[in-house]
Amino acid sequence: MFGVMSISTFVSPCLSTASRLVVRMSATVTRGSGIPIKFVAVKPPSHPTYDLKGVIKLALAEDAGDRGDVTCMATIPADMEVEAHFLAKEDGVVAGIALAEMVFSEVDPALKVDWARKDGDYIQKGLQFGKVHGRAHNVVVAERVVLNFMQRMSGIATLTKAMADAAHPACILETRKTAPGLRLVDKWAVLIGGGQNHRMGLFDMVMIKDNHISIAGGVRNALRSVDLYLEENNLHMGVEVETRTLEEVNEVLQYASQTKTSLTRIMLDNMVVPQSNGDVDVSMLKEAVDLINGRFETEASGNVTLETVHKIGETGVTYISSGALTHSVKALDISLKIDTELALEVGRRTKRA
Repeated sequence: MFGVMSISTFVSPCLSTASRLVVRMSATVTRGSGIPIKFVAVKPPSHPTYDLKGVIKLALAEDAGDRGDVTCMATIPADMEVEAHFLAKEDGVVAGIALAEMVFSEVDPALKVDWARKDGDYIQKGLQFGKVHGRAHNVVVAERVVLNFMQRMSGIATLTKAMADAAHPACILETRKTAPGLRLVDKWAVLIGGGQNHRMGLFDMVMIKDNHISIAGGVRNALRSVDLYLEENNLHMGVEVETRTLEEVNEVLQYASQTKTSLTRIMLDNMVVPQSNGDVDVSMLKEAVDLINGRFETEASGNVTLETVHKIGETGVTYISSGALTHSVKALDISLKIDTELALEVGRRTKRA
């Protein structure tokens, strides 16, 4: 049975378009988890309280309700065994294979799952890339929960891969704009797609945003309060401050030149200006990056799309964050079919396979 995953912090380096980091999960992660190590291509991010097993149990429980699968009980003999195949219905980056293993094992540890691809691999429409064998009832019960996780994660990974490639040499980040309860799952998919994780939550990084600045009475006051708090509590973590104007950037730099500070990164928010012709003006962002001149990491935020991210990356900014990676995800179309020939015939008829 599964327990809470005990994992070490993972920070992916910014990867080039020609390579993608593949990380093997440590023995402490897989021990007792029921996940063969060969299926874990990219390990999940760390979270001190997140219970991945609990998330899986909740997903299964909301499907089962108080009666279980009445259709399966009515139509499928209890001892029948089947083999079902995973079928890609569109091109994209597959993600969620390791999580699917956990779901299948939670439903029935006797189910046998084999994969022709691993998390982070590219799959093409019509490809059968995995199969599961065992009791028919349990395969069908697990099917929708497995696909819900995989389709969402694969959609995130696919968009992340495209954004990361276009953003190079800048690194692409997601935000905290994740589905409630799926924070770790969504951020895991970003890693699988070749992106990096921003802070996991409110606990692992100080991020001074506009509301904090307004309440504190300005950028300098907010930074001073953070430096004092970290020192008094003997805390060591990244500190980021949001700036919206070049004046605020200069104010931050002036403070840092006069005071010992824990500041590590400056966010340059909405300095990418949309134009009427659909293009963007990045001159303000570029000026801010030049002002900072490598003294701190920089992060561009706002008006980041697949169409604009390359131009933003060319300004020399360190990171580009995009909430759209997780809050506006389009699921990748994947199915799990027992009769694959019929599924392919229908797919060809509907142009989905």
